[in-house]
Amino acid sequence: MRIATWNVNSITARLPRLLAWLESSGTDVLCIQETKCTAEQFPVEELRALGYESAVNATGRWNGVALLSRVGLEDVVTGLPGGPEYDGAQEPRAISATCGPLRLWSVYVPNGRELDHPHYAYKLRWLEALKDAVAGDAAGGRPFAVLGDYNIAPADEDVWDRSVFEGATHVTEPERAALAALRATGLSDVVPRPLKYDHPYTYWDYRQLAFPKNKGIRIDLVYGNEPFAGAVKDSYVDREERKGKGASDHAPVVVDLDL
Repeated sequence: MRIATWNVNSITARLPRLLAWLESSGTDVLCIQETKCTAEQFPVEELRALGYESAVNATGRWNGVALLSRVGLEDVVTGLPGGPEYDGAQEPRAISATCGPLRLWSVYVPNGRELDHPHYAYKLRWLEALKDAVAGDAAGGRPFAVLGDYNIAPADEDVWDRSVFEGATHVTEPERAALAALRATGLSDVVPRPLKYDHPYTYWDYRQLAFPKNKGIRIDLVYGNEPFAGAVKDSYVDREERKGKGASDHAPVVVDLDL
């Protein structure tokens, strides 16, 4: 099986590229983040024409997640059980489903904004809720993974220049401790290989020529349990999909499994 995760930064803006990529990549299951659409606006029919079922958690604005599968889509759970609210509502940042032999989550972890912003504390509470929600599946015997945009670089080598992020989110010890606690439920980081350069960055800002200068960070992660990680045959960042007109600022992370 081939699965992937991709923050598309608006599925409406990215739809032609998404459909072309699905046809060319041979992906069986895709976890999507930042749909920036309502559930009613999600392109279910266009994806069905390619053989994909869709499960969507989206209300518009800046969030939204989805799972696309051509190997089955069952036992869908929309949202993060026990997750915190922000501004009086639970944001659409998580969805999970059984896709063939796999149980998968697509997650879009809150950004955090600034260290003294309420969104940062919310981010840490959200990660705590995620840890509690996935612990049972993580420790189980079925292949299981939580994929998505975590908005955290796990280590200093996952950012192009650590000094640039001093005093900012994405690299703080509380955020990294929350990731470590999530891994401690029985998950491991499936680190992809880069297709160019020496580190598998997954996000490059649109500004200041960050992509051609390879000023990136690795924040799109695949955390799998032992049955999942043991089945991984290859994993890579599809850097080519970050190129050209109309690209997302994130590249897909692809994982090949032998199940």
